Amino acid sequence: MYTVLQIVWFILIAVLWTGYLVLEGFGVGAGMIMPIVAKTDRERSQVQRTYGPVWDGNEVWLLTAGGATFAAFPLWYATMFSGMYLALFLILVCLIVRICAIEWRSKVASEKWRAKWDWGQIIATWLVPILFGVAFANLVQGMNIAVVDPATPQKSIAPDTLAALPNKEAMIHNFVGEGAPLESVFLSLLTPYTILGGVALMCVFLAQGSLWLSIKTDGVVQERAKNLAKSTTVAATLTIAVLAVWGQFAYASQVLWGWIPLVIAALAIIGATALTWLDKPWLAFFTHGAAIAGAVSWIFTTMAPNVMKSSIDPDYSLTMWEASSSESTLIVMLVVAVLLVPVVLGYTAWAYTKMSGTISVHDVEDNPGLVWDRIQSASNVSGNFFKES
Repeated sequence: MYTVLQIVWFILIAVLWTGYLVLEGFGVGAGMIMPIVAKTDRERSQVQRTYGPVWDGNEVWLLTAGGATFAAFPLWYATMFSGMYLALFLILVCLIVRICAIEWRSKVASEKWRAKWDWGQIIATWLVPILFGVAFANLVQGMNIAVVDPATPQKSIAPDTLAALPNKEAMIHNFVGEGAPLESVFLSLLTPYTILGGVALMCVFLAQGSLWLSIKTDGVVQERAKNLAKSTTVAATLTIAVLAVWGQFAYASQVLWGWIPLVIAALAIIGATALTWLDKPWLAFFTHGAAIAGAVSWIFTTMAPNVMKSSIDPDYSLTMWEASSSESTLIVMLVVAVLLVPVVLGYTAWAYTKMSGTISVHDVEDNPGLVWDRIQSASNVSGNFFKES
């Protein structure tokens, strides 16, 4: 029933999400802990310079994951975005605020200007992992999805009659709250399990950011990051353990296969915590990344063979077969991926190799950017942006 191509693309989407969570996890995490490890304007600039040059490359993994889902499994994309519309919109807003904060904070020579953008970034970075964690936990737990007739999209079809439908492919999977206000649809995503998912991913990003700053900075910022990493890795281990065990016993579709990535993730995150306490931040960072990869593998394994699980009735769940694009589309996509993914991995590795050194507070300019008092108003600009001294 399920072709090899569908399984391959299901796995590739998991790989893309792993790349995003591992790489963007340290950037977002570093932004989250900025007020804790960086007490001065120069120290905050030091922290930001550790991920400022690479944030846009890391975001590519998110865009590619979304694009691959849309192209390979369009019904998955449509069902997920209709049910999580407000949550995903809030994530988008937070990511935009974070990007503006990273790019604009150094444009004006004003410490107050930079402080405002820093706090905008801090708030946005705390919200991003919480919202993403809630979304991922909903994929494990299942959402209020039912199969409906296109002629009457607000009325679900009885589960026991689905097998007898003459043309099941013409049916659509609809979020039950589709006609309800957006805020009520959003609130339906919040359950004890999904809230724990938000907390767990928040702790994972905090640990990833702490470990990143432990290896990319020096001086007092590095010492604070190392001390913080000891507690954040423990918090990440505990919350992920509860989330995974709970999900494995309560919601996993593949109970037996789910234990394999779960055990790998557990061993890796425990190892990362131990290495952090042994003051081996480089090994701890990469081991923690392996734990994230194991956790994503566990999420996708617990979903399979579904791409969107229904919490109303298992028969309402959207499977890979039902959500997939045509075989020819998947073949073309796979050829493009085989040709271009090595290029992306190559220039990503090159970029991180070229910027592999640590960032010192002494590398930071005292007061970069334009001076407000010397900027002409738009009506007086005549080719020069500054008044004569």
